[in-house]
Amino acid sequence: MTARQPAEWAAHAATWTAFPSHAELWQDDLVPAQEEVAAMVREIATGERVELLVANAEAAAAAKALLGNANVRLHDYNFGDIWLRDTGPLFLQSPHGLAAAGFRFNGWGGKYDLPGDAGVAAFVAGLTKTPLARHGWVLEGGAIDVDGTGLAVTTEQCLLNPNRNPRMDRHEVESHLRRDLGIDRVLWLGDGLMNDHTDGHVDNLARFVGPGRLALPVAMDASDPNKDVYEDAWDRARDFGLDIVPIPSPGTVMMDDRIVPASHMNFYIANAVVVVPLYGTASDDDAVKAIAELFPTRKTIGMRADHILTGGGSFHCITQQQPK
Repeated sequence: MTARQPAEWAAHAATWTAFPSHAELWQDDLVPAQEEVAAMVREIATGERVELLVANAEAAAAAKALLGNANVRLHDYNFGDIWLRDTGPLFLQSPHGLAAAGFRFNGWGGKYDLPGDAGVAAFVAGLTKTPLARHGWVLEGGAIDVDGTGLAVTTEQCLLNPNRNPRMDRHEVESHLRRDLGIDRVLWLGDGLMNDHTDGHVDNLARFVGPGRLALPVAMDASDPNKDVYEDAWDRARDFGLDIVPIPSPGTVMMDDRIVPASHMNFYIANAVVVVPLYGTASDDDAVKAIAELFPTRKTIGMRADHILTGGGSFHCITQQQPK
């Protein structure tokens, strides 16, 4: 057996995440984003320990006040921003125990190059005493999703984007995924969501919910800005032979007169709960119900994530599971 990233629904030893810490990045959304992150952390901590990075003393004090006696450990580290899905290590299971993979991080194609982010993977791996293999090509954790059997899903918009690895084609990317993560089959979707500054991270679009079973959004109506993206993803997944599960789309969500990449697909599967991002749209209740049916042994909770989204992502983007 090769080293391989297990599926997210496999048992966790802990969840790693980070606390919004920099007022200059979050501005008026800092305190509400902290409250949304803390609410997520409290739910996850009912079934596993949460390891929380805080970048400064003010953030640490705010986190302690919001988290109370929750099963959380704080770690001081001056990271750039909270998106640990992309900056943290990808944990792998191997015949020799837990391993970790760290990839080059270039700020989502050079858009947000923040001091501290490039060191997060080594910091987390060091705290967990996990051997870290460093890889020189660009890969963010949110760019792929896996089902634990060697199958991954990604988007062409992200992994074939010249702002990531301009000299790597599809075959080279697949070869690197096989070598570094034990992935031997790849479903390539096309574009990701409109206005997603990650260039189409797949965890906003398609998520494995079982071996060979893929959840995909269904457009709210004909005006849904991602209707064509969803339909193309359905066509490609069908052609690949996967079992597809429909999840409602939130449709058009606006912030500051701009369509934002709001998605219920950015849920996080913890040991005891599944936390689903909500945006106050007509799809909220139906999305929670649809996802709850997929994880009958866990409690599925819908939680508002409007202010986290102002930073560019949601619950899955800010978490990274450490497998048992």
